Amino acid sequence: MRYLEKHKVAHRELLYESDGFMDGVSIAKKLGQPMEKTFKTLVTVGKSRNHYVFVVPVAEELDLKKAAAAVGEKAVEMIHVKEITAVTGYVRGGCSPLGMKKQFPTVIDQSALAHEEIMFSGGRLGAQIAMDPRLLTDLIGAEFRDIIVKG
Repeated sequence: MRYLEKHKVAHRELLYESDGFMDGVSIAKKLGQPMEKTFKTLVTVGKSRNHYVFVVPVAEELDLKKAAAAVGEKAVEMIHVKEITAVTGYVRGGCSPLGMKKQFPTVIDQSALAHEEIMFSGGRLGAQIAMDPRLLTDLIGAEFRDIIVKG
């Protein structure tokens, strides 16, 4: 959140009681927010060993083939939970697309464009950020793509 304040970007902070890891669907329900406007941050590694960040709605699943194509890799896979802090600087459940140790290439699911505001982790358990997804992409150099599994 300091990152957004430093860059003077309009956003809202939403805080909730947390006694450890909660999945994104539970967080959306706890905050009374629609699941389609609540996003989770997923970190992957490609065949090249480069890391990539994908931001998708909490009730949806990342399509690994679409994700790989979006970043020009043959394949990507989720990093192991034990690697999250070392790679991102965040704990599991508190991973944000903002302010990671290194700004990795980031892709946000195109469904975010249907909303004036989306919500995602504020970088720690118990905190969420709500902001315009277009401002988020401008700030971190992300792009919008179709990256979720279609059911």
